[in-house]
Amino acid sequence: MQRIFIVEDEPKLAKFLLKDIEKYGYEAYIVTDFDDVMGEFEQFSPHLVLLDINLPRFDGFYWCRQIRQVSTCPVIFISARTGEMDQVMALENGGDDFITKPFHPEIVMAKIRSQIRRTYGEYALKQQERIVEQHGLRLYPERLELTYQDFVISVSKNEAEIINMLLERFPRVAGREDLLEKIWDDQAFVDENTLNVNITRVRKRFQYLGIKDAIETVRGVGYRLHITW
Repeated sequence: MQRIFIVEDEPKLAKFLLKDIEKYGYEAYIVTDFDDVMGEFEQFSPHLVLLDINLPRFDGFYWCRQIRQVSTCPVIFISARTGEMDQVMALENGGDDFITKPFHPEIVMAKIRSQIRRTYGEYALKQQERIVEQHGLRLYPERLELTYQDFVISVSKNEAEIINMLLERFPRVAGREDLLEKIWDDQAFVDENTLNVNITRVRKRFQYLGIKDAIETVRGVGYRLHITW
């Protein structure tokens, strides 16, 4: 069941969207804390986001940029703004589509189905999907999804590349230079701390799945997957 994440601060509209989405067999969740949209996003791990532009504290453009740092899931903007520049800004900040208010619910559902079909549905499934696995921990590189037991979370492209190499190299060490070359085209412009930051993010992804201490640091060499589950 695909999960739809609703970021809308108008309660009546948010509940209307929730009921309509659930009626069509999707799981839906409405953001409750607009200061911690990303925290709720990562907990819910959605397949698609419906995102308003005018929000408390930070606007939808900001939150879309934050989402794009950790996920490539489709983002559909829903807004009362009708200007062409707003639609351009939505797309340039990482959005995939734009719906203006007021809207017909069938339009919203059609666009949701279209994005889900394109990203996860029959079009994607026609191609044989690559899976990288160790001891029940599975990475789906094309989906940017990591699964363990009944848990499924989204990962960013960089996180997927790191996890992919750790799984494929197990029980060998994945060298720092190899990881940098895999992820970034020009290592000369990469700060030494950049890889450390991304490794920290991967560790957090594992923790979301209930897996702790799974990445061992081999000083002066790189990182190695450590089976702790």
